[in-house]
Amino acid sequence: MTEDTIKKIKQSFRLLMNGEASRYMRENGVDYHLNWGVAFTDLKKMAEEYGKDYHLAVGLWKENIRECKILATLIMPPEEMPAELADLWMEQAGTQEIAEMLAFNLLQYLDYAPVLAFEWISSSHPLNQIGGYHVLSRCMMRGDAPDDRGINEIIDQALTALKDESAGVRHAAYNCLMRMGQLGDDYELIVSKALSK
Repeated sequence: MTEDTIKKIKQSFRLLMNGEASRYMRENGVDYHLNWGVAFTDLKKMAEEYGKDYHLAVGLWKENIRECKILATLIMPPEEMPAELADLWMEQAGTQEIAEMLAFNLLQYLDYAPVLAFEWISSSHPLNQIGGYHVLSRCMMRGDAPDDRGINEIIDQALTALKDESAGVRHAAYNCLMRMGQLGDDYELIVSKALSK
């Protein structure tokens, strides 16, 4: 039944196809096996129709199609996703867009998200770092303040990341520091001191 649903979903992409968006991504080096250029708002509506479904999400993720991967991040129930699978999906993200969608749509809602995020920001893999910084930023936006050890870890890793050759890594690290600074006056002071170095 899941296979039939995936087939139906893939066929529906044709109706929502945006050739311009797909071509633009291709020309800018965003390479997917298949990319219909479907808008995120349309994918979000589709996800609402199907609801949360672990098996459907896993099946969609296996497809090397941009829209399938984004839908998987929207359909996966956070409470059913084991840490090993979250780690695997981040490893398989493949593009900055998918790493960001994974962080925004799914990973920030996992109970153990900060633990994985700290592992990812210390990784040498740029997409893991981007995902990790985005997850930590989202947690801090909700008011989840890191402890002293977490503060030091974020600052150490982010200061190194700000010199990274990847603009995506630099941007994600900088945003994470800015989010930390918004947690309160003490945090703002710590971040400004760190950046002044």
